[in-house]
This record gives sequence, C-alpha cells and structure tokens, in this order.
Amino acid sequence: MTQPWHPVPGGVTSPEGFLASGVTAGLKASGKPDLSLLLAPEGAVCAGTFTTSLVRAACVDLCAERLQACGGHARAVLTNSGQANACTGERGLADSLIVTEALAVRLGLQPEQVLICSTGVIGVPIPMDTLVAGLDPLVEALSSDGGADAAIAILTTDLIDKQIALEAELGGRRVRIGGMAKGSGMIHPDMATMLGYLSCDAGVPADVWQAMVSRAVDRSFNAITVDGDTSTNDTFLAFAAGEPLGPEYFDALEAGLTAVSQHLARAIARDGEGATCLIEVQVEGTSDDAGARAIARTVCGSSLVKCAVHGRDPNWGRIVAAAGRAGVAFDPEAVALWLGDHQLMAAGQPLAFDRSAASAYLRARAAGAYLGGTGEGGDTVLIRLVAGAGPGRGVAWGCDLSDQYVRINADYTT
Repeated sequence: MTQPWHPVPGGVTSPEGFLASGVTAGLKASGKPDLSLLLAPEGAVCAGTFTTSLVRAACVDLCAERLQACGGHARAVLTNSGQANACTGERGLADSLIVTEALAVRLGLQPEQVLICSTGVIGVPIPMDTLVAGLDPLVEALSSDGGADAAIAILTTDLIDKQIALEAELGGRRVRIGGMAKGSGMIHPDMATMLGYLSCDAGVPADVWQAMVSRAVDRSFNAITVDGDTSTNDTFLAFAAGEPLGPEYFDALEAGLTAVSQHLARAIARDGEGATCLIEVQVEGTSDDAGARAIARTVCGSSLVKCAVHGRDPNWGRIVAAAGRAGVAFDPEAVALWLGDHQLMAAGQPLAFDRSAASAYLRARAAGAYLGGTGEGGDTVLIRLVAGAGPGRGVAWGCDLSDQYVRINADYTT
C-alpha cells in the first residue's frame, strides 16, 4: 500500500460525515438488494468521469450537466440496479428527473444536488412506482455504517462486492478515503469505470479535485479490461468534504486517491465474468508513460492472450503480437519479456525456458488467494515487457477468458 496510507474498515462511509444505505426495493427479479444511496456532507465537491460512448444513458448526461452547472458541487448519488435505463428514449431523462427530484425533497436538497446512476439491462426502463416506493426506506436506512449495504446494492452480475478505505495522517490530522465500485462484464472503460464512487473527508478546491480524480482514473479504471466493451452507463463520482487540506499535502492525497481507485479497478478486473485469475501487465522502456499504458492494456485485452492464460499455456508469441498492434512505436529487437519469474525473451529473441514450470506458474495463480497480488500464493499473473530504454512506464490489469464468460453473456436476457 502507498505510504503513508493504510487500510481501515468502513468502505465508502469510513470518511467522516458520509452516510450510505442499500435496500431491496424490488427492482430485481432475484430479490437481491437493488437501490443504493450515498450522501455527502454539506459543502461537498464532486468530480466525475463518464463514458465517452455516443450511446449513453440519460442519467450520464444528467450527472455531467449538473456537475458543470453547479461548479463541481453535489451532495448525493442514487443508484438503481437492474435496469440501465439506456436507449429508452425521452422517458430515460424524464424518469431520472422525477426520481432525483423526489429524493431531493426527502433529503432537503435542491434537485441539482442529487445525481443518479443506473445499471442493468440496456433498453429496459426503470419501474418508477417501485423505485419511488423504495426511496423512503432508503433514506431511513442512511447510516455511517451503511457502506457495506450500499456496495452490495449496486451490483449486477458481480460475484463479490468491491469496497475499500484508507487512512493517513496529513497536516497533523486523520484523513480517510473510501470507495466502492461494481463491474464484471462490459469492462473496457474510457475516462470512466462501470460504476464507482469515492468519498474523502478532506476539503479540496473543486478544480484541483477534478484534476486529481481524472489522473487517478487514467491510472486505474482506464487501465483495466475484461472484454473490450465499454458500457453505456460508465460513471465514476468522487466526493470530498471536510476541513481544508493544505496544498503541500495534495500529492499525498492524490497518492491515496490513486491507491483506492487502483484497488477497485483490480477488483473489477478480477471479478470479470467467468475469470479465474487477474492479469497484470507491466510495460517499461517506451518514450512516455501513455505509450506504456497503451501497450499494457492492449496485451490485457487480447482474447488470444486471455485464452492462453486460462489454458495455462505460456504462449508468449501472443503477448508480443498484441504489443505490436498497440499503436505505439518501439524497437522489436529490444524487447525483453517475463512471465512471472520466467524470462521468455531478451533483445527481441526467444530464450529457452521451462515450459512445464511456466504452465505450473499459471495454474498456481488460478488457485491463489483472491486479490492476493503477484507474489507467492497470489492470484495475479504477472507479465513484464521491456520495450526499449525509454523512461515510459505503465501498468494495466485484465483477466483470463473462460467458456463461462460466453455462457453468462449468451443468455443474459433470456
């Protein structure tokens, strides 16, 4: 974990003054929790990043417009799970306006201070009577201990909830950052994630906070891929409220923000539909960091690489082939490549290696501890590629591709 930050319990409600709740409103046929609320303290600023897809849910545009109109200030975000409310025509925006106004009344806020995110099947509108009926119990359940309930209520095909909280001493006082996210399929974010929320109890100017969040997202959610598909509803919202933090501590705060974002991003990639392990690709030696990150994510996103990892096949040719189509200039004759501790290439040439041992390494990762890292006993396959002698460094995360992914998505709506 990045110093001086260390883990603490509590998730998104670990930071002081934040409340959250999650309830079962009846939006999901499964009867699982499906309505979530995060409430920030008075004076909170909010930074957001959103899907760049031309096909996007109305709630995405509504969030972006409200943040811009309010100068990066917001107090609450409601999440309904079960219906994406995307591609539903004029009703999509109308329903989002109705529910945020209804929630604003219950919270004593202006409608512009309330944001909404939706997740679920595209083309399916929200059953509004059911949702509105769930608002009163949702508000009544708001609690400083409600982070776990909120993290569960935003899930769809996820197998596990994703949350974290970190703490550090900055400027002689305790500062906490909490977060929660959801995502398992349709993961290949571009300036966003599936759905993610972050809370921080340090006061930061809105423009500074937005810049921090954008950089953290670029190094976390924009560095993961499961299946190459970006969602119509991708949204990441980060709230900050509390005693102002001195500018001399902004770098440390951003380090914590990035650490929280990267943990949530890795959790999404590890929970990829049908996945059995996490893949981490480290690239160095490019002319800049952006190029290294582009190569890393291209390798992570390669279906051939993902299938080889799932088959425990150290077929390294697929890795360098993917690197070569990333759109980044490098010298193929300078490439060095490792799979875990096994070096496969040097100076662009193949090396003799123990194929059975390399395959055993891949099998061990699949049996490793969930999010246990790249070390012994962890579940993360480490691929390291040196593309030259340049200063660029980057990392990306993905997962293997199994037949279960096809099974899950082949009958998603049937």
